[in-house]
Amino acid sequence: MGVQTVMLASAEFASKEIKKQVDGQWVNMEAKDLIITILLIQLVAILGAMLMARLSKIIGNIKVLMLTVLLWIAICAAAYFITTAMHFYLIAVMIGLVMGGIQSMSRSTYSKIMPPTKDTTSFFSFYDVTEKIAIVIGMFSFGFIEHVTGNMRNSIFALGGFFILGFFFLLVTNKKGKLAIS
Repeated sequence: MGVQTVMLASAEFASKEIKKQVDGQWVNMEAKDLIITILLIQLVAILGAMLMARLSKIIGNIKVLMLTVLLWIAICAAAYFITTAMHFYLIAVMIGLVMGGIQSMSRSTYSKIMPPTKDTTSFFSFYDVTEKIAIVIGMFSFGFIEHVTGNMRNSIFALGGFFILGFFFLLVTNKKGKLAIS
């Protein structure tokens, strides 16, 4: 829920909450700034996916997923406090690293825990449907909290909560030892 919500809500967050200095005046970020940010995130995500793939060979998929979720929690905490475009770009680089890593690692881990079958399409269709449901829940939570509190920054707590919940599930999965995935 958190990853998809960050991807969808980050531009709106930046346009409302982040300021840049133009001719000595602090103004909201513009569309061109957000396009640069989205491109930056996507390019860095490639590096993040490659980095996490190498790390998974050393410590395993579940532990890499746990690490990326911890990084997401730290990003949420930092994002609550950022106010300037430069801070936003720095957070965007971190988001790109963990976004690429968590997306590739999640799909890889999911494919490794599927039972042997020739019908992988059904399993990945289920994965896709759950991802869409997560998007709805995440975006609803983000918007609802902003509406109730009048501050989009408070919505970041919901994202942090989703990541904490995800970390708990990964921790339980790792403790049970049923998924010795590498």
